[in-house]
Amino acid sequence: MAPSGTIAAIGGLKAPAAARVDWVDYAKGICIVMVVMMHSVLGVELAAGETGFMHVLVAFAKPFRMPDFFLISGLFLSLVIDRDWRSYLDRKVVHFAYFYVVWVTIQFGFKAPAFAAETSWRDAGLLYLESFVEPFGTLWFIYLLPIFFVVTKLTRRMPQPAIWLVAAALETARISTGWTAIDEFCARFIYFYSGYLFAPYVFALSDRARNHPAWALTALATWVLVNAGLVALGASEWKIVSLVLGFAGACAIITMGTLLARVQWLNVFRFCGEHSIVIYLAFFLPMAATRTLLLRTGIIPDIGAVSLIVTIAGVIGSLAIWQIALRLGGNFLFERPDAFWIAPKKTSAVLQAAE
Repeated sequence: MAPSGTIAAIGGLKAPAAARVDWVDYAKGICIVMVVMMHSVLGVELAAGETGFMHVLVAFAKPFRMPDFFLISGLFLSLVIDRDWRSYLDRKVVHFAYFYVVWVTIQFGFKAPAFAAETSWRDAGLLYLESFVEPFGTLWFIYLLPIFFVVTKLTRRMPQPAIWLVAAALETARISTGWTAIDEFCARFIYFYSGYLFAPYVFALSDRARNHPAWALTALATWVLVNAGLVALGASEWKIVSLVLGFAGACAIITMGTLLARVQWLNVFRFCGEHSIVIYLAFFLPMAATRTLLLRTGIIPDIGAVSLIVTIAGVIGSLAIWQIALRLGGNFLFERPDAFWIAPKKTSAVLQAAE
């Protein structure tokens, strides 16, 4: 697989695990910005008690925001799924578990005083322990990824069409137990498994978009109208429709990322994609701080504008925290220390969503 994203062999993915693919980074960048936007906009609107123009963008992105993220997370799994269990668990479970423990502790440290004021410090401590069973706050994504990796490896010898159909049925069933890990697994595994199973077709789609940009733009325009119309009608939440929109939106973001990579526009998205998990881990702090500052001062009256500024602050602020941490010796926040490896260490230990 060349850096442009073309398929090196029709039979599957043959690229070295360390290779980066430009359109993948663009697509991940678009997704992580949408994730920050969602949390920022909904947080501002909840605190202010009113909605702004950004609410429409969040609603538009809802059908495909996380499906695309999970699909891309499974895209390169075929390159590593047959590794020995020790190496596999190190890269796909211990890796994410380490960062979950670090960042759930940091997030909880900021929120614990408020929890304790409402109940007691004992209850706050119990809530912290519960976060290792019930994912805390925004961190459920990296809590769930290791589960997806393990389930996919355990079932790799089973008939793949059957696994896919079961995963699709789980999404359609609208499982609601009240436990985030269970509910989100049922709702999202289909996209992760599809990324793993249909990776060659995903890269073929990217190649076609790169080679036929006019047709790709026409398809994107059609998708925008259909997705927006179904969201406006409330039909995007219907069974089957939500599954179709999830895949359609994922294909649209892949196409969009490919076209941006083709012309090398908006490289900020590529940079965000290269550091998507860094942003995911750290955006909560600058987001919350900016939201509190703007709403308390009232310096900007328009809620939509406040939401936009909070979104930008979340993205830029998280990258700033990352750089400051590296310069002050806080590498452990974004790089896994040697003591937490259970297999031979890779050349680079920087956190990434997929190898």
